[in-house]
Amino acid sequence: MELAGGAGGLGWVALKAALLFAVAVIGLRLGERRTLTQLGAFDFAVAVAIGSIIGRTATASSTSFATGAVALVTLLAAHRVVSILRRRSRRLSRAIDQPPRVLVAGGELQEREMARAGLTKADVYAMVRQKGVDDLSKVGYLLYETPGTTTLVGAGDTPGPLIRDGLAAAGYDGAARPAPGVALRGIQRELGIIFTGSGFSPSAI
Repeated sequence: MELAGGAGGLGWVALKAALLFAVAVIGLRLGERRTLTQLGAFDFAVAVAIGSIIGRTATASSTSFATGAVALVTLLAAHRVVSILRRRSRRLSRAIDQPPRVLVAGGELQEREMARAGLTKADVYAMVRQKGVDDLSKVGYLLYETPGTTTLVGAGDTPGPLIRDGLAAAGYDGAARPAPGVALRGIQRELGIIFTGSGFSPSAI
């Protein structure tokens, strides 16, 4: 069994790998920033395919550099075309991208949405802690965005237009109004400010 090929064969593998890597870097550099920083389902598939093409072409003696380069360029061009169409077609965008998910509403975990996103309670608790919040009751909404990031709206805060848009995209039926309990807590907070120092407790109402 041959554990190491000839010097010429190994050198050709190294050369093909370096050239294919250069083609991939140039193609990604000319593409959209989203390709590198915000991997959606289609972006991830493209990234895996790029790695597969580079690895297969570099190590297979029967596959030429030109074959691998053409495959890479075709893949990157297809990604670019789909990205353009995605911006122009909301239907295509919905088909490719995961919709936002409302993980917490009114201080309560949304178990169904968590299951759809493949997240556990521990995952959501970690997301809340990363936002500097130490109690779930302080959360009005926690949105799990399409790129995998999270947006938190505090309890008592009224969702603005952008948040309402995200809630609507998530299919949340409470998008047009504050989260359950949010309005009441906001009123109680305002009463607490008004009656501070008066000796009257709004909790007695």
